[in-house]
Amino acid sequence: MITTTITAITAGMIDLHCHILAAIDDGPAAIEQSIAMARIAAADGISRIAATPHIKNTLHPPDIIRLGVARLNAALAERRIPVEIVPGGEVYAVLDPLLLDGYRLNNSRYILIEFPHTHLPRTAGSLLFQLAAQGFKPIIGHPERNPSIIRNPDLLLNLLNSNVLAQVTAGSLTGDFGAQVMECACSLLKQGAFSFIASDAHSVKHRPPVLAEGVNIAAGIIGREKALALVTSNPEAVLAGKPVQV
Repeated sequence: MITTTITAITAGMIDLHCHILAAIDDGPAAIEQSIAMARIAAADGISRIAATPHIKNTLHPPDIIRLGVARLNAALAERRIPVEIVPGGEVYAVLDPLLLDGYRLNNSRYILIEFPHTHLPRTAGSLLFQLAAQGFKPIIGHPERNPSIIRNPDLLLNLLNSNVLAQVTAGSLTGDFGAQVMECACSLLKQGAFSFIASDAHSVKHRPPVLAEGVNIAAGIIGREKALALVTSNPEAVLAGKPVQV
């Protein structure tokens, strides 16, 4: 009953981190699976999704991403699934900032970045500074799942400022990644570290594109209004290229 209520309240949610494009990374293999993911997202109350394929070992051409987005949007419109896809990428933090212009979220200044899964590099601050110097506004994806930050959450807090924001995975708040990640996520959320909740979805079954349950958990920690902002007004500002109220 509680989750249903939250879903109804959060119709129009925006998911800034989702591997929904087919046959481009470790997300869905075929567009039919992408469509199935969009159906799940729509049922959860999500109306817009940023397609964020991994930009790491392969620099997928931005035109390929835009073509995939257009193709998927056409398929969703044909089936009357009320979800809009916008282009983006999940960019490996150590890449040269000069190569990254085509992976901005919906052509805004915001760019979703990912640090190594094993640790937070000592050069993290410098890497973020270089991105900002090139005109980007970095959003750190799922830092609560990084072992270095789990051990010392202050490492993340020391990186954040008006130009550097952070995104928590909904599944981290609900315990899908284990107790340690959940504890870190909830603690950082309470301290105001996160500006967004996103799904980081990869498929229909493995980490599906749902946000409502994570919003429900967040509402119990920071209050309903602030929790809803993490999936509505804040990501809307990103896609519109406007400042986020931190």
